[in-house]
Amino acid sequence: MGDASVLKRRGYTLGSSLGEGSYAKVKSAFSERLQTQVAIKIIDKKNAPPDILEKFLPRELEILATLNHCNIVKMLEIFEISNRKVYMVMELGAQGDLLDLIKLRGALSQDLSRKLFGQLSMAVKFIHDLDIVHRDLKCENLLLDDDFNLKVSDFGFSRRVDYDDGGKMILSKTFCGSAAYAAPEVLQGIPYNPKLHDVWSMGVVLFIMVCGSMPYDDSNIKQMIKVQWEQRLEFPTSTAVPQECKDLIYGMLQPDVARRSSVMEAGSGDTGVLALVGVGVPVGVLRPPSGVLPPVALCDGDGV
Repeated sequence: MGDASVLKRRGYTLGSSLGEGSYAKVKSAFSERLQTQVAIKIIDKKNAPPDILEKFLPRELEILATLNHCNIVKMLEIFEISNRKVYMVMELGAQGDLLDLIKLRGALSQDLSRKLFGQLSMAVKFIHDLDIVHRDLKCENLLLDDDFNLKVSDFGFSRRVDYDDGGKMILSKTFCGSAAYAAPEVLQGIPYNPKLHDVWSMGVVLFIMVCGSMPYDDSNIKQMIKVQWEQRLEFPTSTAVPQECKDLIYGMLQPDVARRSSVMEAGSGDTGVLALVGVGVPVGVLRPPSGVLPPVALCDGDGV
């Protein structure tokens, strides 16, 4: 039975293709129950590598089922057919992804960059407070809804952070994500703090937002690592980037993990300025004190 027939029985009318890889594809569909457009990720287990089936996919499904935040793509339904295909029904990014927007518009305005990066910061802080890391933050994985609100998607490389008996974070060893968004310690194969890896990726995303270009040339990884360690960033002269924003980017793209900005949150008030908290202090490396629970959500409304 084809995908269209399977989904029709579940109340979904299959639409256009949104993307396709070696073992998975994403299609739009109309949900009769919700009376709205959705996105459906279809994973063919027959073609998926063993590590995807045994490690990454179970993690993704378990984590997505627990997350409820207005700036994280909501999982609506998960089902499996004959132990062969997994169908993940999610919110649709009606305006495409952040990369599409930047390709169309170029560098984003300060107001829009502030809004979108603030939403990204809140989403990442939310999952980090739950000791969950994304490990593949990039413009293609940041979707935009009808009102151009940002939604973090694709938790395929996400995982829960583990701690040893002394409460110290157990570092990650798996290379995850795209080289262009990866921190130098990850590219060098050094065990890394995955929360600080997410922070680095956020710095790359913010640079792309305000400059309309990549901060590093990833065509030569060895040379790129050298440039990263020298903290050489070239801001285009054609775009006026405020010094406060440059400082924020430099703090996130700090190659020394002991000095990298480790906690970020969107500031409140009329200016909406993003504040850095804990620069130079490895906040988040230690487990939160027992009995201290993270917030349930950081959004108005029901977090959908």
